[in-house]
Amino acid sequence: MYKKFENSWAKHLDFIILDLLGFQVAYRLSYLILLWYVGSPDASFYSKQACVLFFIQVAVSLIMQPYSHILRRSDKVEMLSAVKTTAAIMVLDIIYLFMVKESYIISRVFFFALTLLAFLIIWITRAGYKKYLRTKKGVNAGDRALIIFTDSHRADEVVTELLKRSYNDFVIKGIYLLDKKKTNRSSIQGIPLIDTSVPLFEAIGHKWVDEAFFFLSPDYLLPKCYIDNLLKMGITIHFSYASFFAEEGVMQRTDKVGSYYVLTNSLKIVDASSLALKRAFDIVGGLIGCLLTAIIFIFIAPIIYIQSPGPIFFSQWRVGKNGRKFKIYKFRSMYMDAEKRKKEMMAQNKMNGLMFKIDDDPRIIGSERKDKNGKPRGIGNFIRKTSLDEFPQFWNVLIGDMSLVGTRPPTLDEWEQYDASHRVRMCVKPGITGVWQVSGRSKITDFNEVVKLDASYIRDWNLLLDIKIILKTVGVVLRSDGAV
Repeated sequence: MYKKFENSWAKHLDFIILDLLGFQVAYRLSYLILLWYVGSPDASFYSKQACVLFFIQVAVSLIMQPYSHILRRSDKVEMLSAVKTTAAIMVLDIIYLFMVKESYIISRVFFFALTLLAFLIIWITRAGYKKYLRTKKGVNAGDRALIIFTDSHRADEVVTELLKRSYNDFVIKGIYLLDKKKTNRSSIQGIPLIDTSVPLFEAIGHKWVDEAFFFLSPDYLLPKCYIDNLLKMGITIHFSYASFFAEEGVMQRTDKVGSYYVLTNSLKIVDASSLALKRAFDIVGGLIGCLLTAIIFIFIAPIIYIQSPGPIFFSQWRVGKNGRKFKIYKFRSMYMDAEKRKKEMMAQNKMNGLMFKIDDDPRIIGSERKDKNGKPRGIGNFIRKTSLDEFPQFWNVLIGDMSLVGTRPPTLDEWEQYDASHRVRMCVKPGITGVWQVSGRSKITDFNEVVKLDASYIRDWNLLLDIKIILKTVGVVLRSDGAV
C-alpha cells in the first residue's frame, strides 16, 4: 500500500501548525509585555485581534505559499522567508485596523514587540524543525526505504539528485544496475550496489524495501519480469517519466484524462486553491471597478456625446484565453469612423501589425485641439492618458472574460497574424493591466519583447505578483507614463 504525497497544504501541515502556534506564542508574550508596560489594556480588543491575526496568517499562507521547497532552503533564505511572512501579516493587520477604524487602539509597544517576536519564533522554529527532520533516522521515524533501478551511466546522476533533494523523505537502501556491467565498485556515493548475479527476489526479497525507483535512458527496453516480480512482492514502483520528456522551462506533473493516467507538461501548473483566490480577487476588484465606472460615466458621458455623437461605450471582439472570443468594453475615446480609418493608417503602425500603435492618433476625439507644444489635448486624449477608457473592462473581469492582471487581449486581425511563439501569451486570461503595461508600454515597440515579458509573467505567476503589478499600475497612471 502506497501513501500519496502531494505538493499541497497536507504535505507541509506540520510547518503550518508550527507557524500558527509560534505566532500565537509571540502574541501572548507581546501581551504580557503590554501588561507590564501599560497595566490595563483593552482585553476585548486584544482578544479579537488574536482571532483576526489567525485568519490573516492563514490567508498569507494561501497567497504567498511560504512552504514551497521549505526543506531545501538554507538558513539565510529561511530568515528572509520569515521576514516576508511576518511583514505581510502585520501590513494586512494595519490595513484591517484602518478599515475598521481601530488603529488608534493598538499599542505601538505591543505591535513592534509582536512583529519582532513573531519573526524570531517563526524563523527559529522552522530552522530547528528542519534540522530535526534532516537528522532523524530509522524505522520509527517513518522513513521510506527505496531501491534505485538504473544503468551504470546514469547511476551517479540519479543518486546525486535524490540525495540532494530528498533529505529524509526516504532512505536509499541500494542500487540495482540494470545493464549488469561488471564493476569494481561496491557502492556509489555510499549507497551499496545490489548483486545482479542472483535472482531479484534473492537480492532484495528479505530486505527492508518499500519502493522501487526506475531511472532509465529513453532507449532502454525494460524487461517486464522486473515489474512483475516487484509488484508480486508488494513493492511500489516509480518511473521517472521526466527523463523521457523533460524540457527546459516546462513544469510537469502526473494527471488523469478520462480513465488514462498521463504526464502533463505545461508552461505553468497552478493548484486549484491559487486559481480560486485569483478569481475571488478578480470578483472583488470587478465589483469595485464597476462602481467606479458608474461614477465616472456621470461626468464623462455627456462630454463624449457632445464632442462625438454616438454610443458612450465602445465594444469590440477580442481574443481571450487560448483563443476564446469575447466582447471587450471601453469608454469610447475615438470618433465613430476610427476602425475604417485604421486601415488607411497601417503604414504608420509602430508595432508591425501584431499590435496597433501610432503617435498622436488623429482618430481620438478632440485630437485636433493642440496644446502649446503641439500635442493633442481633446477629451479622448485625456481619458486615454488617465486610462479612464479602460474602466468598463471591470465588467469583463466580473463576468470572467478577463482578469485584473494578465496579458493584453489582441484584436481578431492581430490574432490571425500570430505565429506559434506569439500564441503563448494567450494561455492565460487577458487582463486590464499586466507586466507589459508597467514596463514602459509606450517605449516598447518590438512585439517579440512584449511576448517575452508576458511569457515571463506566466512562468512566475502568483497572487503576490498580481498585487505588485496592480500597485505599479497605479503609479504608472498617476505619473501619466503612457496609456495603461
